[in-house]
Amino acid sequence: MFQLAPELARDCFVVTELPLCRVLLMNDSQYPWLILVPKVEGTREIIDLSEAQQLQLWQESAQVSRILQSLFNADKLNVAALGNMVPQLHIHHIARFKTDVAWPKPVWGQHPAVAYSDDAAQALIEKLQQALN
Repeated sequence: MFQLAPELARDCFVVTELPLCRVLLMNDSQYPWLILVPKVEGTREIIDLSEAQQLQLWQESAQVSRILQSLFNADKLNVAALGNMVPQLHIHHIARFKTDVAWPKPVWGQHPAVAYSDDAAQALIEKLQQALN
């Protein structure tokens, strides 16, 4: 049975469910930052998924990427599956801008997260849900 890693549950909001992945919004208002988590118990690497699941993951990743680009007109999309701190397979999708606080460096370890206000988080989640569903 699928269970979200506690670190992801603590640091993110649930946006929606896609056929394979749970879509999360990272609670850091400095960047539009979505995370896809395949709902397959015990996966640590993309290669742990079946071929059909891998294809579905890439389709969902492309969908999320297109939505981030469309909604935010990013200068660059960063897509990464690191898992060094959280071993559960999850894929970061971050809209980056030449004006963001970490540009051009990676977002990790550059600046402490700046949490969304409750209203801002809810408004963004609703906007993302409309785009994804």
